[in-house]
Amino acid sequence: MMSGAMDNMIGDICVPNISTAERRKRLAGGIFSLAIGLAGLAGLVVLDLNLWWRLALFPVFVAAASGYFQWREKT
Repeated sequence: MMSGAMDNMIGDICVPNISTAERRKRLAGGIFSLAIGLAGLAGLVVLDLNLWWRLALFPVFVAAASGYFQWREKT
């Protein structure tokens, strides 16, 4: 019973739901967030701050990954 439902999903085509310009914006936002995160990480390493301060960069890297994956998956 389940295999029939899965067979129908295999041939489906993914249609982008955003324009090319919007995809470029998401990629640019992801690259910008990645650059900010890497610069912040470099600053924390150079200043030799406690390792726990690096945890504050987690949301920045999540934003970078989100922008990249949204660009790649066209959503």
